[in-house]
Amino acid sequence: MRTKGNGIWPGTVCPLPVSSQSAIGRGKRFDLVCAGQVAPDRGTEALVARIASEALIERLADWGVDTVFGLPGDGINGIMEGLRRHQDKVRFFLVHHEEAAAFMATAYAKATGKIGVCLATSGPGGIHLLNGLYDAKLDHMPVLAITGMQETSVLGTGYQQEVALDKLYADVAEYDQMIYNPVQLPAVVDIAIRTAYSRRGVAHLTVPNDIQVADADADPWQHVAPAAAPKTAAVYLAPPGRPGDEDLQRLADLLNDGNKIAILAGAGALHAREELLALAETLAAPIVKTLPGKAAVPDDSPYTTGGIGLLGTKPSEDLMDEIDTLFMVGTNFPYTKHLPSGARVAQIEADPARAGARVATEVPVVGDAREALRGLLPLLKHRSDTSFLDKYSKKMDTWRKRMASLENPDREPIAPQYLISVVNEAAAEDAVLTCDSGTIATWAARHWTIRGDRQFYLSGNLATMAPGLPYAIGIQRAFPGRQVIAFVGDGGFAMLMAEFITAIKHDLPVKIVINNNNSLGQILWEQMVLGYPEHGVRHPEPFVNYAAIATANGAFGVKVVRPGELPGAIQEAFSHDGPVLVDVNVNPEEPPMPGRIEYEQAKKFAQAFLRGQPHKATIATTLFKDKIQQLRS
Repeated sequence: MRTKGNGIWPGTVCPLPVSSQSAIGRGKRFDLVCAGQVAPDRGTEALVARIASEALIERLADWGVDTVFGLPGDGINGIMEGLRRHQDKVRFFLVHHEEAAAFMATAYAKATGKIGVCLATSGPGGIHLLNGLYDAKLDHMPVLAITGMQETSVLGTGYQQEVALDKLYADVAEYDQMIYNPVQLPAVVDIAIRTAYSRRGVAHLTVPNDIQVADADADPWQHVAPAAAPKTAAVYLAPPGRPGDEDLQRLADLLNDGNKIAILAGAGALHAREELLALAETLAAPIVKTLPGKAAVPDDSPYTTGGIGLLGTKPSEDLMDEIDTLFMVGTNFPYTKHLPSGARVAQIEADPARAGARVATEVPVVGDAREALRGLLPLLKHRSDTSFLDKYSKKMDTWRKRMASLENPDREPIAPQYLISVVNEAAAEDAVLTCDSGTIATWAARHWTIRGDRQFYLSGNLATMAPGLPYAIGIQRAFPGRQVIAFVGDGGFAMLMAEFITAIKHDLPVKIVINNNNSLGQILWEQMVLGYPEHGVRHPEPFVNYAAIATANGAFGVKVVRPGELPGAIQEAFSHDGPVLVDVNVNPEEPPMPGRIEYEQAKKFAQAFLRGQPHKATIATTLFKDKIQQLRS
């Protein structure tokens, strides 16, 4: 609870019941020690008993955890005390909403490969974490969620804010455990983190109030089982990543037999750039990239045809129609309508459960993408005929010119393609771009260029709104010296905009760029593609001035409404040493057109016009201007 409605007022000695107080050490110099009170100085703190929450935090530190993202509440006061006592090892990172804490932990895991940790109080706090945790679950990221719980003596009585978070988390978590006895710690911490790493997902520990503040070594009940509390270590042993020789030979045989081959690389191949490029050269095969795998190879590489699907490129769509062999590396791409129906398929997949789960796969191989490719490359025949690859390299040259033609600085209202092109030009060679879901993802997919050490992160499979800003904060915390940019829509930003205040309070130099179309743009176009006129997707004018949030709180903020103002505003913002918010009004009538328009899509679009689509004149004008620009290119 974070209000005075619970009857806890300033001056109250301690809200914990006597049964909980006794665990801290009644009769010593400090009869009561309660999280949230003024802490004793270090000279007297030695007299305070070591509480179970300290065992929890100490074990997190043993695992290399340096940050816990969260929001306090009286359901985790004991854990907060554990964090206070060990703040030299593990930093508590205060946020404004628990959902954002889970997003930050997920982004931290995506960017570092290390476990992300978030913390929330009992009841509503734990509920708020769920959306961000499902983002981790669906994108297979190791995240540990720690929540509070009512003390054990009142569980099951309908006590205030009593929510069975262990039951609520049963679907989202690979490991889900309530702590009933202090001696379960630290072993269950080890098991939770190992499970998160090994199953690439969420682990959840929920700790009742009285257990949090109990003596760390308390073991209050008689043991009747022929076992003692396990003694474990903060160690994770990763499984072997190299597939067996027989599997690699089967994979090589299929690829050597192929004629027109394409490689589909996903997020599981982000760490295998050199191997992917060597593979493409050896097979003379183009590389197609899923959106989460966008940073697998540079966008200007002659080996790539860019993305696939509705946000992808026309060359990638054409390629899928022509190939006879598809090699999926580090991806379980779900949009199977964009995959070839008659091709032979091979796959490298880290998770045995996901290998061959989407399409008929002749040779599924389980292993790490980089290690598997290193073992595979010596078995492949090098192809001297590069005509197929050259054909699609030329198609990509044409596609890039088409996309560049839409980055028109003369269009007013500002074209979103121009906005992201200015961001792309001004960003550092090792910049990280985070992104929200919606039309914003289309502009980033096509106009944010992966080169150098640039990275790109978004909610891949959950495709939730609002992660872009907290992602940027979580990654900036992990890499304080790196440029981190959040390219977000006004819809997603508005959901968690208080987290920009979080960036200000923590003095994190994140650069937030808002593509403000005053609408829920993706839904607008999805309605029209179904043949329906848009409904309920635009906010009333005028456009909100989100930059005022920054300037009102001492940060750099600028509102941009005209295209001529944009380059200077972005340059000034990116050179500013501190948090930045650039709010740019863009053309809401700019459609995120698919790479290749199918007849049925065009027909439905026309039906929406005939059925009374509002703003059809301005939409038609925008489409006409886009086509003219592409023809000129």
